[in-house]
Amino acid sequence: MAPEITMKTSNGDTITIGPDMNRPILINFWATTCITCLKEMPHLIKLYQELHPQGLEIVGVSMSYDPPSQVMEMVKRKNIPYPIVFDLEKKIMHAFGMKRPLTPVTILIDPQGKIVFRKLGMPDITALKQKIQDLLKSKS
Repeated sequence: MAPEITMKTSNGDTITIGPDMNRPILINFWATTCITCLKEMPHLIKLYQELHPQGLEIVGVSMSYDPPSQVMEMVKRKNIPYPIVFDLEKKIMHAFGMKRPLTPVTILIDPQGKIVFRKLGMPDITALKQKIQDLLKSKS
């Protein structure tokens, strides 16, 4: 199961993870200095644009060592549409069982709060998209 946690986004919204979320959530731990993170970003943006209207939420969690101003500059430059959370105190990272700040880490949580996918490094986007679509179908 995913940890029960509430996160504050960079624009002040609150996202809560736990049982009975009624939608799948993709958590992506990333850093502005991570080359693989920057490579996967256009794929995550496309996933968000395609599947957010059907119920998918994507949350980008920036690492504690990334200054928020640098993160927001990257968000602006890359036109990232999904919510960004600053994990300055490493609480989210630790809640997901990460001992060290490794990036990228992608975690998919089903609508019931169960972790159904976890990957260090760039995931197979086609397979991930299919898994998300299956979750969206089963929820409706």
